Formats: sequence, C-alpha cells, structure tokens
Amino acid sequence: MNPVVQMTTDVTGAPCWLSLMARDLPAAQQFYGAVLGWAFRPAGLGQGFSVAMLEGVPVAGVGGMAGDFAVPVAWTPYFAVDDADEAVARIRDCGGTVGIGPVTFPPGGRAALASDLEGASFGVWEGRVLPDWRVGEGKAPAWLELHTRNAFDAALFYGQVLEWAEGSPGGCEVSYEQDQVVLRHDGQAVARLNSGPVENGSHRPQLRPRWRVHFKVHDLQAAQAAVLKHGGSLVTDDPAPDGETHLTVRDPDGGLFTLDQADGTGSRPPAGTSDV
Repeated sequence: MNPVVQMTTDVTGAPCWLSLMARDLPAAQQFYGAVLGWAFRPAGLGQGFSVAMLEGVPVAGVGGMAGDFAVPVAWTPYFAVDDADEAVARIRDCGGTVGIGPVTFPPGGRAALASDLEGASFGVWEGRVLPDWRVGEGKAPAWLELHTRNAFDAALFYGQVLEWAEGSPGGCEVSYEQDQVVLRHDGQAVARLNSGPVENGSHRPQLRPRWRVHFKVHDLQAAQAAVLKHGGSLVTDDPAPDGETHLTVRDPDGGLFTLDQADGTGSRPPAGTSDV
C-alpha cells in the first residue's frame, strides 16, 4: 500500500489514490514511463515507493515489494474515509473481507486493504490527500470501473461502507445512468459500476470481479506498441467495451489495466516518453 499524504481532506467516499506494488520497482517505472509517459518522484515513504507524475501532476503510487511475496501484482483504488477503523467495521458488517489494516503511514494517514462481496479488492484511506489528484471524465488521466456480477448490489455495499449519498460536505452522489451505477464527486463522474458475467475463482483475473483501472493515452496504437516492446502483453479475452478505443493489457509482473484512447479534451504526451 502506498497512498500519498498531502494537502486536503475535502473528499468523502470518493477515489483518492491509485496504487501498484511491483516486484521490480525500476522495471515497473521503465515500463509505465514508456507506455504512459510518466515521470517518477520519491514518495517520502522510503526508497521502495515512488509517485508517478504526468505533466507535473501526480497520477499514482508505484512501490516495490519482495520478489517472493506471494501476492498478485494488481492496481488498487483507494477511497477517502473520515475514520479508517469505522470504515473497516462497516466493511465487515456488510459482508466484505479486510485483508490488511488499518495501517498507519507518516505523518498521520491510515489505510486498509479489503475486498467486497464479490472479491474485488479496494482500499480505504483516512488522512490528507493530494489536492491536484483526481480520476474521472474530461482531462483526468485515469478513471475507474467496477466489473461485478450485480452493480446494484455492489452499489449498496459501497454506499454503506463509503457513506455515499449521505449528504455530507465533500461527499459523493450515486445515480443510475444507461445501465450503469455512476459515482459522482463535485458533479463529475469518478467511477462506474457495471454488471456483467464474471467467473469467481477463475485463473484468468480479467474475468473475476475487480476494479478496472483505465489510463488515458494520446495514441492507443503507440501505447500498445510500447506495452509489447517493454515486456507487457495484450489481453484478448477481457470483456472490455470497444476494442477500437479500449485495450486491456498486463504489465511485465502481470498487473492488469486498461488503456483508453483520450478524447482530445485535454493534452496528453505521446506514449514512449519518460524521464524516469
């Protein structure tokens, strides 16, 4: 886990960070720098953690873990909560599973890793968050989508755990739009929950219930070429929407994520650039 502590606390229940624990941190930095144009800066949590930057704005945390640590490499979204202990209690009360935490991070943040009713992994974060970081529509470099069996049941679970639609300042709103449950923060869609066929226990992670992390790229074909050139692979049996504008891939450690063709509403550097 490697959320970053910074400036503000004006979010409740919204995504507040993305994290990846890689087996080889320098190799992961090289891969994501080439594919997504990220630069990397120290995270302030030790040499094993870094912050990915795009055009000077933090995008995600990438950390290193022991190569023999028997945990699959995966992208994990974190959601802001007022109290990590209370959030963990709600997760258990609602039938979810808490894997780690709450764990304290300097200088005062606390985090926990958990899984929902279907087994999709996510994290909760109590503490200050980066004011410039965001996911969602428009110019945001990333967005989130839950791939689950029943989006309505998932929305009830997350709504209770993360206190969606509670009407608190900085809180989130939930709506049903075009067969999707949509989470909005300050009017912007920051996550979508989609129902669909899943295979619990499948040896193919892309078919299991999971939070799908989408990263936007300026040139999808160039990003695809960079994935293959730098040791990644394409996922051909993933139930992604439009194959012409979306592409799900694995990084060299097997971490799954989806590349989206940017719609041109914001500037994006071409894939293949990096100053790792």
